Amino acid sequence: MDAGLAAWLRLTLTPGIGGESQRRLLAACGLPEAIFASSAASLHAVIGQRASQLLADPPQAAVERALAWAEEPGHHILTLIDANYPQILLDTPDPPTVLYVLGDPALLNRHCLAVVGSRNATPQGLRNAREFSGALAQRGWHIVSGLALGIDTAAHQGALAAGGCTLAVIGTGIDRVYPARNHELAQHIAGRGAIISEFPLGTPAIAGNFPRRNRIIAGMSRGVLVIEAAVESGSLITARLAGEVGREVFAIPGSIHSPQARGCHRLIREGAKLVETAAHVEEELRPVLGAALPSASGLTAVEAPATAAGIDESPLMALLGHEPVSLDELVASTGLNTDEILATLLDFELNGQIASLPGNRYQRLV
Repeated sequence: MDAGLAAWLRLTLTPGIGGESQRRLLAACGLPEAIFASSAASLHAVIGQRASQLLADPPQAAVERALAWAEEPGHHILTLIDANYPQILLDTPDPPTVLYVLGDPALLNRHCLAVVGSRNATPQGLRNAREFSGALAQRGWHIVSGLALGIDTAAHQGALAAGGCTLAVIGTGIDRVYPARNHELAQHIAGRGAIISEFPLGTPAIAGNFPRRNRIIAGMSRGVLVIEAAVESGSLITARLAGEVGREVFAIPGSIHSPQARGCHRLIREGAKLVETAAHVEEELRPVLGAALPSASGLTAVEAPATAAGIDESPLMALLGHEPVSLDELVASTGLNTDEILATLLDFELNGQIASLPGNRYQRLV
């Protein structure tokens, strides 16, 4: 058994000893092995009554389970002193004492950019997430997100489709996938990047864990790009945390009528940088990478799109904007009957030109 790692695990798996207490003990005593060799009186002087919890029977079963997990191929447990621990996280107020990593831990110290947003994203938002993430991944950025449905999923998919690297920071134990429908995606991420968690093995999806997960997404990234977010979105928590630790915050604007754009608009009003293309993001962050990446001239994946060949610019298509339009509005504006409009809309949708939304609404994608 790795006695050093076992001591780190004992420190983090002891109930009632949170991150602040762990850091105070490490600052006072040194390595975890020295903590457990200290007297009860000295530990009490550092963390008060919680010292009794630390000196009680150790969580041996949980420690052994974690050590056994770490022996499997591709499984790693990083501590604050490991070379592969994200060094940029050490500059934040609350770095996790240990990180469980499934995949390549060396990738955690590369240049990372977070892409986050709404779980209930619009088709355009999902497209933006895939294209921005793909373009930036091609330029050498490692795309960090949270494996949630919506924008997170699209960001991971975009980076993978572009042949790039993506990292997923999750709010459960590393041995669980949430949501379950992203199980296959999680396997791809572990094979081409890494999945990261600070939570003990077996930790289920608990609401309070996801805001804590967000501080890692923000802390290990050079910047955070928000693509669609309601005003109460967890993505705004990630953006706030990023700003607090000196990271750049970017937001893509949307329709003033869309609830999913209001969070981004708030961020922009509060000082986030408005971006319309991936080049805008790279221009702000290029000094971080210096000459490590090629020039921005090659970044074309999400520049202002040209009209796709063959797009029907009929009056009906002209009425379909990038914000949703209802079927009733289209009937009233065109004078066509419902059957004629639905037949044309179906053709547009099959061609990938529009998306149908709940409530008989339609949105242009090109």
